Amino acid sequence: MGMRQRQRWTVLAFALAAFAFLAASLAAKQSAPSSAAKNIVPDNPGPHPAPTQPIPYSHKKHLTIGLDCKNCHTNPEPGTLMKFPDTGKCMQCHGTIAKDKPAIQKLASYAKSRQAIPWVRVYTVLPGVAWSHRPHLAAGVNCETCHGQVREKEQMSEVTSVAAMAVCLNCHEVNHAKTACDTCHKS
Repeated sequence: MGMRQRQRWTVLAFALAAFAFLAASLAAKQSAPSSAAKNIVPDNPGPHPAPTQPIPYSHKKHLTIGLDCKNCHTNPEPGTLMKFPDTGKCMQCHGTIAKDKPAIQKLASYAKSRQAIPWVRVYTVLPGVAWSHRPHLAAGVNCETCHGQVREKEQMSEVTSVAAMAVCLNCHEVNHAKTACDTCHKS
């Protein structure tokens, strides 16, 4: 066998091996169960530390005892923002639970003065976007879809890239929702 013929066989063998590898990879992807765990809203590419809040609050601790997002966060008209709970709502439990802790004493002073806690919002809607929680809630989108695994968070931080336009468009396409510009941008 000549040198040229050996080179051809080597190239052919390499091409066949590459083809077999790609075919096996494709078959593995197709046979893998379609995962609902694959996030429609991806994680942020960079870290976004939790903002300093006026009172430490653990979603993890509160959701572990059976509370749900809607127990504390309401969506009043016009439906754009989920509201933070009134201090009186917090004091329904904390009038007796952990009332000696400094953070709860601070909470009690907000409640006594009927002053709202000046929470720092973690996720904000960008200027020029007319976004609303209301249609998303009506469509059955759960909080974790956009806000990540809140149940695991001691401190809330911006873990997902939900505020990126491409992420919104992708989610709308995947869920067959409207993608016209005026869906989110009002002139």
